Amino acid sequence: MDLDQSTTVESTQSGSSSSGYCRTNSEISGFSEHLTDDFNSCSSETSSPVSWPVTGRSPFRPTLSRFGAIRHDHKLEKDDKLNDQKPTDLGEDMSGSGKGVSTAVTVSNAITNLYVSVFGQHQRLEPLYSDKKRMWKREMTCLLSVCNYIVEFVPASQNLQNKPSMEMMISRLRSDIDINLPALIKLDALLIEILDSFQETEFWYDEQGSMSRNSLSGSFRGAPQPQRKEDKWWLPLPCVPAGGLSETTKKHLRQKRDSANQIHKAAMAINSSILSDMTIPHSYISSLPKSGRTSVGDTIYRSMISTSRFSAEYLLDCLDISSEHEALELADRIEASMYTWRQKACSNYPKSSWEIVKEKMEGDKNVVLAERAEILLFSLKQRFPELAQTTLDTSKIQYNKDVGQAILESYSRVLEGLAYNIVGWIEDVLFVEKSMTNQQES
Repeated sequence: MDLDQSTTVESTQSGSSSSGYCRTNSEISGFSEHLTDDFNSCSSETSSPVSWPVTGRSPFRPTLSRFGAIRHDHKLEKDDKLNDQKPTDLGEDMSGSGKGVSTAVTVSNAITNLYVSVFGQHQRLEPLYSDKKRMWKREMTCLLSVCNYIVEFVPASQNLQNKPSMEMMISRLRSDIDINLPALIKLDALLIEILDSFQETEFWYDEQGSMSRNSLSGSFRGAPQPQRKEDKWWLPLPCVPAGGLSETTKKHLRQKRDSANQIHKAAMAINSSILSDMTIPHSYISSLPKSGRTSVGDTIYRSMISTSRFSAEYLLDCLDISSEHEALELADRIEASMYTWRQKACSNYPKSSWEIVKEKMEGDKNVVLAERAEILLFSLKQRFPELAQTTLDTSKIQYNKDVGQAILESYSRVLEGLAYNIVGWIEDVLFVEKSMTNQQES
C-alpha cells in the first residue's frame, strides 16, 4: 500500500446521499503574529477544530480530509523542530532523503488508507466481499497490536507467602487505550454485522448510478430518486419493487439505521475525546489572530458582546448558513476567536488551567466572550454534524507524536465515517420506498 498518497472518499449529505462520507476542508488563512503566552497550559482541555478565513490560504493549514491521509508540509515540520527542538521520526520515507513523517502520522495514514482500500468502493447495503473482510481484519489486527506495548506503570500490592504484603510497580495498558480500544473493536464488529445482515434483500441497485435517470429500464422507469447532488452521478441508486417493501424489511431497515446512528455517535464521541487530549502544535498557536473581533467579524461580535442573554441558536438562524462550506468557515472563525480570547484572559495566569482562570476572572470581558464562542461553536456542530475536520484538529493530527493517540483517533474516525455512510444508504432506500408508495396512492 502506498501510504504516501492521500486518498479521499466523497462526502455524504445526511439522510439523502449514499456517497462515501468525507469531511472536506475549506479555504482558510491565519495571521502571522506570534502570541507570547503559554497557550497549551491554559486551554488544552478543549478539542474543537479551529481556523479562520481571511485572504489567501493559511501557511499552517495541514491538508487532511475526513478520510484523506496527511500530506505532510516539510516547511512546517522544520518550523516545529525549531520550536520543539526535538527530532522527528522519518516514517513513509522510501527515498532516504530524510523527508518522512512521524511514526504516529505513519500509523494514522496506514489506518486511513486501509479503510479507503477496503470500503472506498463499497457504496451499498450488502456484505463486504470475503477477501476485503479478511484484509480488513488481518491488517487492523496487525496495526492495533502496537497498542499492546503502550503501557503505564501503576503501584500494586503483592501478597507473598508467610510475609507481609509489599507494594510494587506493575505495567498495564495506558488508560486511554484500555478504555477506548475495546469499545472501538466492538463498534467495528457491529458495523460489519450490520452490512452482513443485508445478504438477501427485496431492494436492489441500479448499476449505472444517477446516469440512469434518463434510462428506459422498465423496472426503474419513473421511480423517485434520492435527493443527492448532481456531482454524485456515479453512485448506485436503490430500486424497490412496484408494490414497495414489506413491513418486515422496513422494520429491519429502521432498526439497522438506529443502530448505525448510535455507533456513529459513539465513534464521534471517542474521536472528540482523543483529539482533546492531543497537544496543540506551536504552528497553530503562532497563527492565532491578535484580535478575536477581527476573526469572528463585527456582526457576530456585536451580538456576543451586547446581548445580556446570549442565544446561540438565534444567532445561527440570523446568519442563515446555506452550505457546509460556509458552516466550516464560520466554525473556524469562531474557534480562532475563542482561543484568542482565552489567551488574553490567561495572560495573568499562564500556568493555570482554563477552568481555574474562569473562576478567578468570572465576569471578565474576555472570559465571557470565550465562553459564548464555545457555546456558539457547540451549537454549530450540533446543527451540522457532518462538519469537516478543521485547522486545530488537522494540525493536532499532523504534528501528533503519540502513536497510541494516532491509532485511536484514526480508528474512531474511519468507523465514524462508515457508520455515517450506512445511515445514508438506509435513508436512501427508505426514501425511495416511501416516495414510490406515495406515488401509487396518489
